[in-house]
Amino acid sequence: MVAASYLASGRSALADEWQPSLRLPDPSIRILDPAFASCINTLSTVHRIASGFEWAEGPVWMGEANLLFFSDVRKNCIMKWDEATSVTSVFRNASNFANGNTVDRQGRLLTCENATRRITRTELDGRITVIADGFDGKPFNSPNDIVCASDGGVWFTDPTFGPNFAEGALTPTQPARVYRIDPRTKKTSVVLDDVPGPNGLCFSPNGKTLYVVASRHAPHRQIWSYDVVKNTSLSNKRVFLDCGEGAADGIRADINGNIWCGWGSGAGMDGVAIFNPQGTQIGHVDLPERCANLCFGGAQRNQLFMAARTSVYQLTLATQGIRQVD
Repeated sequence: MVAASYLASGRSALADEWQPSLRLPDPSIRILDPAFASCINTLSTVHRIASGFEWAEGPVWMGEANLLFFSDVRKNCIMKWDEATSVTSVFRNASNFANGNTVDRQGRLLTCENATRRITRTELDGRITVIADGFDGKPFNSPNDIVCASDGGVWFTDPTFGPNFAEGALTPTQPARVYRIDPRTKKTSVVLDDVPGPNGLCFSPNGKTLYVVASRHAPHRQIWSYDVVKNTSLSNKRVFLDCGEGAADGIRADINGNIWCGWGSGAGMDGVAIFNPQGTQIGHVDLPERCANLCFGGAQRNQLFMAARTSVYQLTLATQGIRQVD
């Protein structure tokens, strides 16, 4: 009866029972390789900064405003958390089942919308501009995750995850692909069409490597990496990581090239898994629920924000995320 109640509400009993650690260092931060010690602020513990969501996704730090934006996909809204007040409120209701978010080089919000199958940009005055809504005369499937390269090019994944009645209920019309929107011509082009279930993606600190989560690779999820050629295409595909029984979702890189992965599924795996540039796991942040996506933020880019199933968690680090805004 309890399990059915939580299933209906989308909430997690483990998440409700969770409390931040009173001990230092926080036992939920596991150092699996000595190299990870330099990433951790031993005076910081994991905090839950917001809760009560159906499926939190796509966190992004809006630096000029000192706000964290993230999607509650199944409640069809984009939320915002104010660092100064610690208050969470609705930024955009009826968000067209927004999923992934990022910022462009000018600090404007870029969003993957499922219900409208499009990529939008929120202008600084609040207007919404559609920057891509299909390819080759057909609409996208369900744009999922999105990043902006150093040259201003917008890269995003478009898997075939539908129809999903909690996220727009639209049948796929295209093969699963990764796309790039050219910052000069505004043209959308296909950069990958062979990734099974393309999901999270991120660039290395120097922008020369792209990582993509192959979420429907069998028998395990994998993360693939590619060389970026002249900012526009990819070559030299290789397997960066086989996830084994774990499930990688959203990914981001820190300034040292470590890859921080939203991770699940199950006790001992839920949270964030961290891998060095060679693909060796060096650390893990335990959470009471699966983490879908994450981002770095704060004035020093040393705050890790983790969007889990029903909640958003925060941890202060001794490393930084890649600079996203010029």
